[in-house]
Amino acid sequence: MTSSRKTAETTPARGYLDGQMLIAMPAMGDERFTRAVIYVCAHSTEGAMGIVVNQPAANIKFPDLLVQLEVIPAAERIEMPTGTQAVKVLKGGPVETGRGFVLHSADFFIENSTLPIDEGICLTATLDILKAIARGTGPHNAILALGYAGWAPGQLEQEIQQNGWLHCAADPELIFSPDTEAKYEKALRKIGIDLAMLSSEAGHA
Repeated sequence: MTSSRKTAETTPARGYLDGQMLIAMPAMGDERFTRAVIYVCAHSTEGAMGIVVNQPAANIKFPDLLVQLEVIPAAERIEMPTGTQAVKVLKGGPVETGRGFVLHSADFFIENSTLPIDEGICLTATLDILKAIARGTGPHNAILALGYAGWAPGQLEQEIQQNGWLHCAADPELIFSPDTEAKYEKALRKIGIDLAMLSSEAGHA
């Protein structure tokens, strides 16, 4: 009996959002998250962490980054597997922008390094996954994010209550699609919201 009561006390009514997508409302006050779609990697009483999946990093291509990080020698850049060239480099959020975080499909796993999140999506933040991708032995789907978005305990819940964010179930298309431009409207459509309608309603919530 005590254990079930404890669960009710520690779990917020809406539940934790690990493995969900956050969608920024048009009235979002923080311009770093304008039209952002964020995959939530971790969410608990200790706070939350997520990766923005629809903001490309300007002028950074994945093969160039591998050379920069000395994962491969510059001479090997053109010999890389075709799929590797297509890996998107994104601005994952304003925290630790010098670090790379790879969100990827669950067909790739490194013991003690890969964090399984939900529904076949994993997060790995070591150079080993970049080496595997460069060799053509990495995951089927992957995006590389520089930095992440972080929230202090209770902060994300507060922002949601203040209509800063909507949320929806994640799907591989929303995370891995190369068409980053379309992700915001796609995410809204997933929960039955038309962007034009939302813009006119902004501020009336």
